[in-house]
Amino acid sequence: MRHSVKEIATALGLEAAGAVSFEITHAAEPVGAAQDALALAMNPNYAEGLAQGSAQVAMLWEGADWQALGLQAAIFAPRPRLAMSGLTQMLDAGPAIAPGVHTTAVIDPSVVLGEGAAIGPFVVINAGVVIGKNARIASHVSIGSGTRIGDDCLLHPGVRIGGNIYIGDRFIAQAGGVIGADGFSFVTPDKSGVEKARESLGDQGDVANEGQGQAWIRIHSLGGVEIGDDVETGGNVTIDAGTIRATRIGRGTKLDNQVHLGHNVQVGEDCLLCGQVGIAGSTRIGNRVVMGGQCGASDNIFIGDDVVAGGATKVFSNVPAGRVILGSPAVKMDTQMEINKSLRRLPRALKQLSELKTEFKAAFGADVQKSVSKSDENK
Repeated sequence: MRHSVKEIATALGLEAAGAVSFEITHAAEPVGAAQDALALAMNPNYAEGLAQGSAQVAMLWEGADWQALGLQAAIFAPRPRLAMSGLTQMLDAGPAIAPGVHTTAVIDPSVVLGEGAAIGPFVVINAGVVIGKNARIASHVSIGSGTRIGDDCLLHPGVRIGGNIYIGDRFIAQAGGVIGADGFSFVTPDKSGVEKARESLGDQGDVANEGQGQAWIRIHSLGGVEIGDDVETGGNVTIDAGTIRATRIGRGTKLDNQVHLGHNVQVGEDCLLCGQVGIAGSTRIGNRVVMGGQCGASDNIFIGDDVVAGGATKVFSNVPAGRVILGSPAVKMDTQMEINKSLRRLPRALKQLSELKTEFKAAFGADVQKSVSKSDENK
């Protein structure tokens, strides 16, 4: 697919200069870029790489002297990553899914497919499912009974969507995701060791009946999952169904690869949960929350609007709106940085303490011993 410089600049709302009719076929890093590539040099640090490639057109930083760089044309990006978003969308054709329904797909007669649907090989869609217009469903996807998915969805290969799930428009699910599995919820006939430990914060009490009451009995998930418009889920994301009420994800939220949401979790709008984030059951997350990779949150807590959690943060209690947190257990990020500095200084401080003890003993040890002995005699 070919795009002219003018076409790209107009679509992205950017300024262009030079031979704007020049056409490119793909984007590339400056070093080694071919003549029909749009070289991405949106930072002056990448400018010298243009001379090592053959690109005639580049996307540059605002105010760059494109002619001095030997280019025929240029597009100027004041906000490079935003420009990258629009550019990559233009150049991404998406998975190749032929229009219509593949002959190997198994679709219940009661299913409603919107106009323009493209259903790939070995897809299974169960009874009562409703899928909106322009759906693109790749191979080996399965969708459970009674589920509703809005317009313009894109389901990559191997996605599993359970029954009685509601998903809004423009939903994107990367390969291998599972939405609507039963929640990890079990109970024992008698009070379990876990319950005793939680009550006492460590002591399980009488263990004479060790092994009793530990047969785990499933609590089934009846609540399903509700997902708003413009939500995206990464590869191998898992979202458990709610027990009685639905697990919910708000409009515009994005989940990275291997994110897990437990049963009854409520995630607000425009959140960003990065790779391997895990949220335990019934926790509520506000709007515009960002959680870095490998963050975790305990069950039944609340994380307020606009919270930012640095990577690997572990959240064990409620977090007020707007807080920036880091560490395990989570504290204010500036506090955690001071803790980190103190930890780094600890070996030196211990060494200094040891040296001071040695000096003190050498200087005052005999006098201190005499004073102690005299004190003992006067008792």
